[in-house]
Formats: sequence, C-alpha cells, structure tokens
Amino acid sequence: MKQATLNHLKNLFGWKFRRKLVVFCIDDYGNVRQNSTSSLEAMERAGVKADNRFDRFDTLETREDLEMLYEVLSSVKDKNDHPAVFTPYALSCNIDFEAMAEHDYQDYVYETLSETYKKLVALQPEAYTGAWDLWQEGIKKGLMQPEFHGREHFNLKVFEEKLSSRDPELMTSLKNRSLASIGPTGYPTIGWTAAYSFWDPVKDTARFPDILKTGLETFKAVYGYEARVFTPPAQQLPESLYEILPSMGLLGLDRPFYQTRHVGFGKYQRKITYPSYNKTNNLGFQVRNVVFEPTNGNIDHVSKAMAQVSTAFRWHRPALISSHRVNFCGHIDPKNREKGLNDLKALLKSIVTRWPDVEFISAGDLAELMRES
Repeated sequence: MKQATLNHLKNLFGWKFRRKLVVFCIDDYGNVRQNSTSSLEAMERAGVKADNRFDRFDTLETREDLEMLYEVLSSVKDKNDHPAVFTPYALSCNIDFEAMAEHDYQDYVYETLSETYKKLVALQPEAYTGAWDLWQEGIKKGLMQPEFHGREHFNLKVFEEKLSSRDPELMTSLKNRSLASIGPTGYPTIGWTAAYSFWDPVKDTARFPDILKTGLETFKAVYGYEARVFTPPAQQLPESLYEILPSMGLLGLDRPFYQTRHVGFGKYQRKITYPSYNKTNNLGFQVRNVVFEPTNGNIDHVSKAMAQVSTAFRWHRPALISSHRVNFCGHIDPKNREKGLNDLKALLKSIVTRWPDVEFISAGDLAELMRES
C-alpha cells in the first residue's frame, strides 16, 4: 500500500503528455569501475572487498554486453515501428591509469572514453575488440542515445586527498586499473561515487563549473553530438549550478522525486521535484517514476516495473524507467547479465503487449518535447 501511494504521488503534479512514452534512463555507462575478474581477485587478496553488486560486477561495457543488449532492444517495436532505445547516462572520461603510474601517482590524469577503449583492446582483446565500433553502431541505429552523467564518476576532492596520503585501498585499485570501493571518504556529506557532493558549499564547489564544461566538451568529442540532458552521479548537485546548465547547451536535468539535499556543512533541506520546463531559464526537470533493477534482490522486478508504468500512464505521464548498467554486465559473471537481459526482454514484451500504442523515446527527445509543449 505504501509503495502504491508513493507511485501515485510521483505522478500527481507536473508536466503531462497524452501519448504513452517510455524512456529508459540507465546510469553509469562509459565508467570504468571493476576492470576484470583477475583484478577483482587481486584486490580481494589485498583486502579491498567488493561487498556490493556494483563493485563485483560493474565493468566497462564489452563487445558481448552490447551485442546481447542490442538483440534484446531490437526484439520489440513500438507503434511507430521503432525498437526500444536506451538513454545511457554516460561518462566522457576515465582515469588514465598508465599516465598516473608513469608519474608515480602524483597527480590525477584523465583520458577520453575512446582512449580507454583503445587501451582495453590491447589489454583484453577478446572482451573489447570491436566494442567501441558497436557503441557507434548503436547510436546510429537509435538503440543508444547517450546523455551526460559527468566527466568522472567519483569525488575528485576525496580522490586527490587519498592519493596524496597514498591510501592503501585507493593505490590497490589504481594498480589494478579499477576504481571500486575505497573505504570511508572522511566526510559525512561526500559519497565516494558522488562527483558533485561537497562539505564546504563554496570552497569544494569552486571547480565544479569547469569540470562540467570540460566534461560536456569531451562528451561531444566522444559521442558525436552535444548532450541535452544531465543526471549527476549519485544524484548529487549543488542547486547553485542549475543556472549555468542552459549556457552549456543542456535542456534538461534528471532529478529525484524526493531528496534530502545537502546545502553545506552538514545542513540539509528536503526537496520534492516534479517534471516541468521553465521557459524563463530554458531548463526542464525530468523525474524518474519507474524502478527496474533486475539483479538487485530476489523479487519480481518485471511486475513491479509494470505496475509503476501503469500508474504513470494513468496520470498521463511518460514512464521514465530508472536502471543501472550493472544489470546488463557479464564480463565478470555472465549469469548477472543473463538475469538482467531476460527480465528486460520480458518487461519490453509486456509493455508493447499491454499498450500497443506505446512509443519508445530517449531522454533527449523527451527534453525537446517538454520545451516545445
């Protein structure tokens, strides 16, 4: 009953649309987290424990990951004869592990995603040969329409402080070309994966605009077009930065329905966001109203998601389905990917069967619709 009430509350107010639109919002693409099975085993031997599904299974998408995902997305068509499309909220950069090692890990150095793929083809050819070409193919065929998830998926302040102190867990991760769990951050308000989280609202956020700017510029160079929508890692972003996003070419910001938002020095504000488009500052807010995490727990994820899609359509709201890349990763454990893709295929078939007039669109296209309406 409580979940059903929350589902309705998410959809009561804000931007509505009569067409039945489905948007798959998938976080973490392009991100190097766990490198390989051998890296995972080496880190665990060194005492760096992978105690959650992201640290254990979340890897940069391989050729096989993309091939199998495309097969599932292509297996259904909407009313316009279009296949299902993922909006991968994707990174444009990763750590340049070789450059950092060459300079004895003195400073942070990043590289573009395309450079990361070139290196992985040499290091793990069976997994990564052809993967970057598949990325381009998926974009051209409309199966993948990535949007911006940040330049990197970790907090640079914490990273640099741990790097300076030669933190053992961080050093072990770097030497294994991974960036998984590294222990406490040292700050109650800063999460390790939350790139734009902070303690001091002035000092700690001063370089965020430049990180956003360089990240978006690199996004265009990597993916071939300008990002239209942004969702920050771990959904943390100072509200003071909202006003600069349109000047960087962004039309939309993906925000949570409810958030206890940190405003500085451990003080918080409660915030509820409904979907809207502000024509004054030319920025829209998209709010996910469906959760689909098929590898997280032993429940019926398809039925749960279908109930939430139904509620969204009842209130004339697009169904924005929230998920993560880890659900579709099989580089370390193919069974993890098998579970995720099987449930994804079942969900897609259930959607088009129950609502034959459904339309699959990307988050970027939704942002355009919101601006034009």
